[in-house]
Amino acid sequence: MRRVLIITTGGTIASVESPDGLVPGITSQQLRAYLPHIGNEIDIDIKSLFHIDSTDMEADHWIRIARAVRDNYADYDGFVICHGTDTMAYTAAILSYLIRNSDKPVVLTGAQRPIGFEITDAKSNLQDSILYAADPASCGVQIVFAGKVIAGTRARKVRSMSYAAFASINLPEIAEIRSGRIIRYLTDREYYRPEREHGDPALAKTDHTESQPVQFSDRINPNVFLLKLTPGMQPGLIPDIFRLYDAIVIESFGAGGIPAVLQQTLFEEMEKYGPEEKVLAMTTQVTYEGSHLETYEVGRRIADRFQILEARDMTLEATIAKLMWILADLGQSWEEIRTRFYAPVGKDTLL
Repeated sequence: MRRVLIITTGGTIASVESPDGLVPGITSQQLRAYLPHIGNEIDIDIKSLFHIDSTDMEADHWIRIARAVRDNYADYDGFVICHGTDTMAYTAAILSYLIRNSDKPVVLTGAQRPIGFEITDAKSNLQDSILYAADPASCGVQIVFAGKVIAGTRARKVRSMSYAAFASINLPEIAEIRSGRIIRYLTDREYYRPEREHGDPALAKTDHTESQPVQFSDRINPNVFLLKLTPGMQPGLIPDIFRLYDAIVIESFGAGGIPAVLQQTLFEEMEKYGPEEKVLAMTTQVTYEGSHLETYEVGRRIADRFQILEARDMTLEATIAKLMWILADLGQSWEEIRTRFYAPVGKDTLL
């Protein structure tokens, strides 16, 4: 019999109606009454961590989720985390870095309508997630939602109301679940072992059938700022952003364009700090195909003049989460930060 632990954190799936709108309120005992019939081959336990709207999710909550998986890792074959949809992509990304090389699946799911409603997607999402988490072929961190299985570092919420809320960005979905049947497009163990595909010399003499042991982290540096460029933006806040944050992710136009009005102030601030003191990463506002700084002169100028990171085809959520994970370790050199950023954890980046 396969054992699955459901970890609840709140969100719409566990919400009830109140005079002021939906609020998380279903207890783990009440949730059990709504569990779909899975059969007699899966043993399910439920652990409640907290009851919050996912818009309130912070670094401390992520650490508590990762620790809950770590503390119960030996006792279960898979994990299902019930989570609100609004920040689920961020949580899936950060858990992909906090829980690495997992031979057991860590599945995030939720719903667009509460599980207690007569018409809801919660029961089907929960059933699919439990089936996937109990399957011996599953491993690593994924989102299972609306019949899709999406890698934790590739998910983005693309619809605010519809049931098909999430998409896989710049990578095909790992699998689909149809009528209780898992249809795999990539085997999980192929997907989550990129170091062998990239020919890492350190693994050249290892048995390619042997998995690396699971690694847990419980440190996050949340001091990462997202600077989303808009037409006509003025540079006045840039010095304060550099002063207050350890990393700045610039969400640029197109392939990597930065308005001329911002460039001088941005360059002046970058010259004040070493690249490891204030890490600058470039990404794009365009959902698909990634950034390409070398395409235009403005992008080449910043890349040639300063030591920066380029997200390329990584999602914004994965870029921010990976920097939070990397920068939690103090005293790193720029080369160490750069190496860790570009080293794939799963296929979080297609270099």
